[in-house]
Amino acid sequence: MTDVLRRGRASLAFSFFAQGATFALLVTRIPAIQDRYGVSDALLPAFLAAVPILAGVGSVTTEQLVKRIRPSRLLRWSQPVVLLALLGVGSGDRLVELAVALGAFGLAVGALDASMNMLGVSLQRTYGRSIMLGFHATYSLGGIVGASLAWVGAHWHLSLFVSYLPVVLVLLPAAFVGSRWYVDGDAASGLEADAGKGQGESGALVFRLLLPLCLVMTFAYIGDSTVSNWSAKYLQDVLGSSEQLATVPYNVYMVMTLVGRAVGDFGVRRFGAVAVVRLGAVVAALGFAVVAVAPGAWVGMLGFTLLGLGLCVLVPQTFAAAGRLFPGASDAAIARLNIFNYVGFLIGSPLVGALGDAWNYRGAMLVPMVLVLATLGYARSFAPEPDRYGDGHERPRTADVGRGSNGL
Repeated sequence: MTDVLRRGRASLAFSFFAQGATFALLVTRIPAIQDRYGVSDALLPAFLAAVPILAGVGSVTTEQLVKRIRPSRLLRWSQPVVLLALLGVGSGDRLVELAVALGAFGLAVGALDASMNMLGVSLQRTYGRSIMLGFHATYSLGGIVGASLAWVGAHWHLSLFVSYLPVVLVLLPAAFVGSRWYVDGDAASGLEADAGKGQGESGALVFRLLLPLCLVMTFAYIGDSTVSNWSAKYLQDVLGSSEQLATVPYNVYMVMTLVGRAVGDFGVRRFGAVAVVRLGAVVAALGFAVVAVAPGAWVGMLGFTLLGLGLCVLVPQTFAAAGRLFPGASDAAIARLNIFNYVGFLIGSPLVGALGDAWNYRGAMLVPMVLVLATLGYARSFAPEPDRYGDGHERPRTADVGRGSNGL
């Protein structure tokens, strides 16, 4: 059983890595995509908004599909669709072909994100200890690799198809082979009774209880999209950096998300999820404050470094908290929660841009700072479910019965 879980964990980590690389290859080559298809500046926002909107549709659809199909099977088939859709973006030359490819990418990525996190949460429940941040760390690593490959393609003036084809040829068969070892956590541990819960407070998805986590997810992605969309412009236009230096903050941010997530699981095991989330929110808010008052580019870089360390823990822990809150309906909770990933992405960039144009960009950075700080008010939602036996201790998890407290 240990080998089954270890293979399942490794194969799922590779899936997170592949998705991070794929998404980075898409978003970092947007200017090249715009040039290839002749997308006007006025039309580009519509194409960009369509992807997260369709991803939300894909996540909602996944919530219904997992009632009949295991998340592992959905992940097995959605990841190849995402990779092929990326190749489709690089191989067409008409707007309708771009629309079809991006549409397929958006729908499939919604199912992919939801099913990956469903498997991650169920495996964490089976392990009996925090491992979710590790999965998201491999996503960050994939994003760094993908962005680096995109830079190479742009530097050598490679076409989109030539840039994307080798990546797809490597990742597609590897992901498909690795999918043989995906495990649904309940199946791996024999928790049929726990997986079959559909009654009572733990088995019913009560959106009122999930709402605090939905808000945290939205705030986190507003912060993340602010960095990804505005860091370069802010450093160059507001802090007076060179064009070359302006490309550095996002790379620094991604590296720090990798570092923070790589060590984050140890922090959760030692201090608990509530403490880690609170610390992450405070560090992220401090990062936005430093960016807002920075006198120059290098101090601004320090702010973006703090943002990477702070924001990186919020999203993985939000998924994990949803799994703990609804142990008998975790798949539905995660699919519903995943929608707010895209809500935050859709709100963040236009919000900061509108405030920057109407007011100033320094002031605009204070808005995501306040939203991230609001996470502190919801931090108790990340606590383990209280004991129902009235003895004041955390309720024992079925997955931990017969196993040591350190898990596997």
